[in-house]
Amino acid sequence: MSQNIAGMIDHTLLKADVTKDQIIKLAEEAKEYSFASVCVNPTWVKTAAEALKGTNVKVCTVIGFPLGATTPETKAFETKNAIENGATEVDMVINIGALKDKQDELVEKDIRAVVEAAKGKALVKVIIETCLLTDEEKKRACELSVKAGADFVKTSTGFSTGGATVEDVRLMRETVGPNIGVKASGGVRSREDAEAMIAAGANRIGASSGVAICKGEVSNSSY
Repeated sequence: MSQNIAGMIDHTLLKADVTKDQIIKLAEEAKEYSFASVCVNPTWVKTAAEALKGTNVKVCTVIGFPLGATTPETKAFETKNAIENGATEVDMVINIGALKDKQDELVEKDIRAVVEAAKGKALVKVIIETCLLTDEEKKRACELSVKAGADFVKTSTGFSTGGATVEDVRLMRETVGPNIGVKASGGVRSREDAEAMIAAGANRIGASSGVAICKGEVSNSSY
């Protein structure tokens, strides 16, 4: 079971004070446990890509992170730059304020800018930041993500007021259907947490607690 879960984990380290040694350690752990990817800030993509060369572990990074309040053009540039540096998956944060203002065209344009920048080169996951949204807004965000051509919808940045919940994962899976990925991230600290998210419909887990999850331990990490 741990091996099965390990292959769904994006092994994550997104704090502001991360050092090169910590990124190298993250990559080594990802290789050891056969995690799906490492998820790092854009400045560390090249380092992670070099450390993981010749392995099956993907390099994931974040775009417009953590607030989502940059422009579509900025997010597109950030995406292209990350791919040039070796990223093969990008997790972008939507324009949350625009969604709340019901500016659906802008939200879709924002997502599509990243999707087009990544086309054929990287998987796109859309972070909708569920803790700031009503159920209606969560559904709309998921529908716009699908419409814009995203590969995944993702619950959270892990840097706002809350992380993934089983209820949100279930709602997201019901909204996007079976053919789009659902990533649960933020507060998944144990194997029990991960299994609950997977049972609710998640097929990827974002966590800094990947090693603890695989060992059957409980981490005190917030992400």
